[in-house]
Amino acid sequence: MRKIRLDDLDSRMGPADVILPLTDALGATGMALNFYELDPGESFAYGFHAHERQEEVFYVQTGTVTFRTSGEPVVVEAGEVVRFGPGEYQRGVNEGDERVVALALGAPQDAGETEILRYCETCGEETPQSLELADDKSAIVVRCLTCDGETDRYH
Repeated sequence: MRKIRLDDLDSRMGPADVILPLTDALGATGMALNFYELDPGESFAYGFHAHERQEEVFYVQTGTVTFRTSGEPVVVEAGEVVRFGPGEYQRGVNEGDERVVALALGAPQDAGETEILRYCETCGEETPQSLELADDKSAIVVRCLTCDGETDRYH
């Protein structure tokens, strides 16, 4: 058994104001766990994406998250839980005015390949994207795999 305090963890860079990586802190080996706090406009993910092998479950404690899916958008409110299976595309965004507090669980821990799609202004369409750490390690850079252009940067 391992117990941690969220206040003792450092947030990592990414698409949300607070991203606390719980997996290693808890010593989890079969699942990935992350705690999120999203300000309005922020997201759980770098883009519309699907994991090859991992299913993801999101528990929204406060606020409301709108998930883009391959079908209709799915709205998940405080006290609700949503699950996405392996290969299902999704991206959860805080489209409201209230801060979102949520827990994300993924299993198995090894998600396999993850395809990320984002709009690329240079290409004029949604394209596959990659993530890389900036040379100075100050940001995560999202890059279009079609034209190699930078589509976003997260600090």
